[in-house]
Amino acid sequence: MKRFLTIFLIPVCSVTYAQKLETLSVEKIMRDPKWIGVAPSNVRWSDNSEKLYFNWNPGNTDRDEVFAITPANIKPAKISINEQRTFTTGNGEWNKNHTQKLYEKNGDLFLLDIKSDKTRQLTNTAERESNPTFIGDQSKVVFSRAENLYSLNLNGGELSQITNFTHSASATPVVQAGGRQGGRGRGAQSQAAGNEQERWLKAEQLELFDIIKVRDKDRKLDSIEVNQFAQKRLKEIGVGDQSINNVTLSPDGRFVTYNLVKIAIDAKRVNVPNYVTASGFTEDIPNRTKVGMPENSYESYVFDTQRDTVYRISVSAIPGIKDVPAYFKDYPKELEQRTKRNEDRKVVIRTAQWSGDGRYAVVMINAQDNKDRWIMKLDAATGKLSLLHREHNDAWVGGPGAYELAWLDNTHIYFESEDSGYAHIYVVNVTNGSKKQITSGKWEVQTLQLSNDKKNFYFTANIEHPGITHFYRVPVSGGKPVKLTSMKGINTVTLSPDENWLAIIYSYTNKPEELYIQANKPGAKAVQVTTSLTEEFKSYPWRDPDMITFKNRYGSDVYAHLYLPAKADLAKPAVVFVHGAGYLQNVTYGWSDHYFREYMFNNMLADNGYTVLDIDYSGSAGYGRDWRTAIYRHMGGKDLSDQVDGVKMLVEKYGVNPKHIGMYGGSYGGFMTLMAMFTEPDVFAAGAAIRSVTDWAHYNHGYTSDILNEPYTDGKAYRASSPIYFANGLKGNLLMLHGMIDQNVNYQDIIRLTQRLIELHKENWELASYPVEDHGFVQPSSWTDEYKRIYKLFEANLKK
Repeated sequence: MKRFLTIFLIPVCSVTYAQKLETLSVEKIMRDPKWIGVAPSNVRWSDNSEKLYFNWNPGNTDRDEVFAITPANIKPAKISINEQRTFTTGNGEWNKNHTQKLYEKNGDLFLLDIKSDKTRQLTNTAERESNPTFIGDQSKVVFSRAENLYSLNLNGGELSQITNFTHSASATPVVQAGGRQGGRGRGAQSQAAGNEQERWLKAEQLELFDIIKVRDKDRKLDSIEVNQFAQKRLKEIGVGDQSINNVTLSPDGRFVTYNLVKIAIDAKRVNVPNYVTASGFTEDIPNRTKVGMPENSYESYVFDTQRDTVYRISVSAIPGIKDVPAYFKDYPKELEQRTKRNEDRKVVIRTAQWSGDGRYAVVMINAQDNKDRWIMKLDAATGKLSLLHREHNDAWVGGPGAYELAWLDNTHIYFESEDSGYAHIYVVNVTNGSKKQITSGKWEVQTLQLSNDKKNFYFTANIEHPGITHFYRVPVSGGKPVKLTSMKGINTVTLSPDENWLAIIYSYTNKPEELYIQANKPGAKAVQVTTSLTEEFKSYPWRDPDMITFKNRYGSDVYAHLYLPAKADLAKPAVVFVHGAGYLQNVTYGWSDHYFREYMFNNMLADNGYTVLDIDYSGSAGYGRDWRTAIYRHMGGKDLSDQVDGVKMLVEKYGVNPKHIGMYGGSYGGFMTLMAMFTEPDVFAAGAAIRSVTDWAHYNHGYTSDILNEPYTDGKAYRASSPIYFANGLKGNLLMLHGMIDQNVNYQDIIRLTQRLIELHKENWELASYPVEDHGFVQPSSWTDEYKRIYKLFEANLKK
């Protein structure tokens, strides 16, 4: 028996040992992330606030499952498939009293009554209904079906079609501002039917023959009788080959506003070849366009159902509509031509929003060059606009809350703006245009919602420190914000519909996300609901990197994470990690969802004698408008000099060897690594560029045009910002790594740079290609291969 027990205990001991993580290696940290533990996600409350649902996988099985708790019982319980089919959470629209909720599910519409907890199905059709909203006295529901608007009476059940958009070739006559009719419709064509000879013959018949006179009189009487009994036909609104979006109805049912979109069909798209396929053949993946390709064009209209008239919303009077972007001063000839043309800039008018009483409508308008955002009052009866707020930026308008706009009451709207340099809350009186700033300071409002009683704003902000977020409440009239959460780190809050409870996804720098629940009161204790981490992950003493700041050459504070080795290698090497996405914040007191693998790799580097620096460089999120736009027209400018200034700080303050500095990063971080290796070759001895942009003229339009404008209008910005133009500067050792089915930064990008390096006779570079990987790698084998190569690069070049 003793022998049997000894044999039996051996595998048990080996399992216990395997769960303890004593040293880090690439193979260990780049495994399937489930080895860390699966954090809760997709947090949502039941509409009656009685249950909190979330996805979770505490057993590290193949799939996440749905769990639920109640405020009274916070022990997570799995939810059955049957319950998942019946509960409703998330999207939808509440009525004014917050007692009923409209929502769409699987293409049909439903109405939930909170008091009775009963759901009524409003539609059951093969067609898809969407975007339901209450209207008027809330006895009717308006929704979209096949591009058209319909209304449904909740009491009697009467269904009425409101619009009749048709994709016919003939256009509907459009009345311009001022009453002039433009276009030529079917009515105009029929009135002109028949030539002069035909009309003369008809008149002669009426003159000569009594029978013709009698028949003509009968036909006229019949026509009058038919018209008296006939139901009025719904006006056809011909839109040709254009798409329709943002269709809304005024609360009184009179005005329909909508956009027509002319799709840029001549915009050439990229195909991404996929080499490893089930068929054995190379298959093309249809992909995006490149920056500068033709854009869709937009026009906005009003359909006055009372006058049975369609007219265009006039944009010619928008303040600054003819302004030429400031960067054209670098192109005098083009500036002169643009000024002479005196053209209106292209704009997009977003969905019209009506006050509850239907007296006022407001719209947000964005210039397609993104230099301006206007909030304007719409006079629906005339299609004319009047200014409430204009936000201009010579770079580009953006920041958190850039598209936030809603009604506070029947005469006030609220929105976010970076006018002060940081994203803050503003309230405007639409009757007189008076404006009030509700929050202020050198911090950002990152999320925003209005309380049910419309007396308070709830918002997330980094007031205490750029890297700490808390949940706050402030009266809509202004005042000092009240902090509702208390845990130092990143707090992402989902407020219960009755506003009594906070569901908090909380993390700290070296502690991944967990779910907490807290009463909606200042100072209330947050109680932990989930425990997700594995024993293996918890067994390693993960660093809480130092949060430091240093001054860059322009005198600004740069925030950084610093990983210091317990014992530095004799070569005193350092590695700079560069986060991707450009506009992203990585230096926080929270766990990095985007770069947790890199966090673990940085720990491993520090374990092996490296000093590691991770900074929120110019262009990163969290630090206001001027930091956000500091890279305008020159990516690889201030953002790169911040990295170089950080290296200088490491040399002077922490004693690293200036000859033993490396850099690595992915996406924007890969681009930065290329720029560093090509333009600062005496600072960086080795670099690993992952899925990197090599030429911004080959990236997408939405991101690139904001920062660099367009290649054919601002070629100087593209040449200054694209690594491929600086490849001749390479001195150190460069490793490039790229997925071959990357649909974000196409594999073609790295191949073009490869050819450039070949033609420049450069030898100290290497390309590792990953045939089955998109932009975000998935396979643990790919992650492992990638980071083994990066570690080998640093070991070979930074520890000489």
